[in-house]
Amino acid sequence: MPLNREQLLEAVEAFNKTGSETKAAELLGIKRACLQGRLKAAKLANLYTALPPETQLPPEVALKDKIRTLEAQIASFNRDVLSENYVKTKILKMSEKKPSPPSWLLKPGSSKSAPGVPTLFASDWHWGENVDPNQVNNVNSYNMKIAHKRAKKMIEVAIDLLNNHMVNPKYPGIVFALGGDMVSGDIHEELMATNDAEIMPVVIDLFGVLIWCIETLADRFGKVFVPCVGGNHGRNTHKIRNKGRNFTSFDWLTYQFLAKHFESDSRVSFHIPDGPDALYAIYNHKYLLTHGDQFRGGDGVIGALGPIIRGDHKKRSRNAQIDMEYDTMIIGHFHQLIQLERLIVNGSLKGYCEYAYSNNFGFEPPRQALWITHPYHGITFSMPVNVDVSFENSDKSEWVSWKG
Repeated sequence: MPLNREQLLEAVEAFNKTGSETKAAELLGIKRACLQGRLKAAKLANLYTALPPETQLPPEVALKDKIRTLEAQIASFNRDVLSENYVKTKILKMSEKKPSPPSWLLKPGSSKSAPGVPTLFASDWHWGENVDPNQVNNVNSYNMKIAHKRAKKMIEVAIDLLNNHMVNPKYPGIVFALGGDMVSGDIHEELMATNDAEIMPVVIDLFGVLIWCIETLADRFGKVFVPCVGGNHGRNTHKIRNKGRNFTSFDWLTYQFLAKHFESDSRVSFHIPDGPDALYAIYNHKYLLTHGDQFRGGDGVIGALGPIIRGDHKKRSRNAQIDMEYDTMIIGHFHQLIQLERLIVNGSLKGYCEYAYSNNFGFEPPRQALWITHPYHGITFSMPVNVDVSFENSDKSEWVSWKG
């Protein structure tokens, strides 16, 4: 039988007199749960204000009721919102600790003849994308099968360059920087129609390959430091976001899975910031890693270098104001290898594609950046890591030739 107005007012008045739900229920001869139900119904019906002033809720009781309501709202909000820390500590079960740079990055070794710390920069893999050779004048071809070969080739060539072509190749470890756009994503209709696979299988496949890359580097160099930033292709939103950019990115999700996988491996450490920039140092040389999609503009003469240099200038000015200066900015996004002292722009694993061909961009072979940071001389050796496996079958030529 539904409760009438008199019963609801009676419950409110009894509670006001006693100041206790238990005593009010005893006064009315009903159970406490029944009284709570009547009080709740009275509140929904706004019957508290229908009582005479002397029988309305005392100020302290009304305040306690408001506090209970606010606490319930906060609890509901916390249940509904998944913060980045909650994802890492609860869902991924990662230990809650602030990232700190490994000591081998900051303290030079005892050997003064050692070359320093190498950095292998991996970005713009566009895992899952398909490049049709017939649409780019047969200068490139790309799919997941080729991507596997190129990723393997990148690691093998980097190890060969660092160990077989350097004097005294004794390194305390290696930095394996991940610069975003690791997956192709579904941000354009043409990608959704032509990608090798849907985004979830692509992420799983990439995850396995990156595990192999990091394990191989750890086995060879002993220690691996992995700074990570997301790109613009891996997002699951229509437009790139400023707020929560990383938390809508499959790049960021892949990095978190990698950090979880290597959590118990003391040889591997990660730096995955919440924002778009990762600041870290190798010895006294400070690096700022960012993807580069924030930099726009350029023209047919100066190309991408104009917006990149302007973007670097803005970031240096911003970081100087907040005491976070850096020596070298490293970015991807432009698929064009540029290795300077103050600026390093990465190539891509994907290589030349239909978009570059249609827009008449200069040809760029698939390659990634590799360099060494010396404890006293900064960046010394810079080497492109060519990952195109097709050149191995080309005819060998003389070591030098000229036209008479």
